[in-house]
Amino acid sequence: MSDHAATPAKTTSSSGFKIDFHIWGPVIALVVLVVAGAMMNPNFLSYGNVTNVLARSAFIGIIAVGMTFVITSGGLDLSVGSMAAFIAGVMILIMNALVPSMGVGIGIVLVGMASALVVGLAAGLVNGLLITQARIEAFIVTLGTMGIFRSLITWLADGGTLSLDYTVRELYRPVYYSGLFGVAWPIIVFAVIAIIGEIVMRHTAFGRHCAAIGSNEQVARYSAVHVDRVRLMTYVLLGILVGIATIMYVPRLGSASSSTGVLWELEAIAAVIIGGTMLKGGFGRVWGTVVGVLILSLIDNLLNLTDLVSPYLNGAIQGVIIILAVVLQRQKKAQR
Repeated sequence: MSDHAATPAKTTSSSGFKIDFHIWGPVIALVVLVVAGAMMNPNFLSYGNVTNVLARSAFIGIIAVGMTFVITSGGLDLSVGSMAAFIAGVMILIMNALVPSMGVGIGIVLVGMASALVVGLAAGLVNGLLITQARIEAFIVTLGTMGIFRSLITWLADGGTLSLDYTVRELYRPVYYSGLFGVAWPIIVFAVIAIIGEIVMRHTAFGRHCAAIGSNEQVARYSAVHVDRVRLMTYVLLGILVGIATIMYVPRLGSASSSTGVLWELEAIAAVIIGGTMLKGGFGRVWGTVVGVLILSLIDNLLNLTDLVSPYLNGAIQGVIIILAVVLQRQKKAQR
């Protein structure tokens, strides 16, 4: 349930100093990546590049925080990318429809944000209810809703692209491009959500119950844990966080299409696994997920800056990373 509860492999030096690679491995990998990036390209650590990378990774980071709770409780959600595209499309349609009656103002933006949260909550609730009440495997449910959400946004856009009204977009742009003390709002929102997520995971009954369910669902039931309720809440939480991520994403491009959010689920799951959360559940840590998000974002950025590998292979690299991370997890489990 916590870093102390796990029994990860450790390396002991002659002086007796122990390095817990299960805990510090992702951090060490991040440091090595930053050093390598700085050596390969002088612009890698520039303020502009770092803030750009952090802002663009905030969407995946916000979703990955919610995915951490889902995976820790033994679940999985493959629909988050398609869900984000659908939410973005609904937001844009609602805001555009309100322009004639409400005029261009902060009210339209607030209504759009509220609609994103409501649709995200509803989508997460549907996933959760199908899993907990209909007793359908999470993989099957979210694979199905992934196709449903992707088809809905394609239908809403009539196979093309939904674009936000230009005047509304200009009003909405600061939500992504502006910030506080030089730090963009997406970065600030991601940081706040990550901190709250870490506190909830480590210091609340909900976090402990997620780990208990993922570790052994039957034992959790015998321990008076409301398994279905907790599992449902993880999917609802993830849906709300997908809504928040979409709120931060829409002002960036001001559009939504069938290609919006493609592979977001892969990136979110990869970040969670790289960060040390067990894929089969029972153990999770939000701070590790944040490190995983940064690792993936910096790898993507480094590929773009150095041309070592085509950026079109980024999805393949993320897939390889997921496989390696799971293999390492199994090796550690076998060593215990």
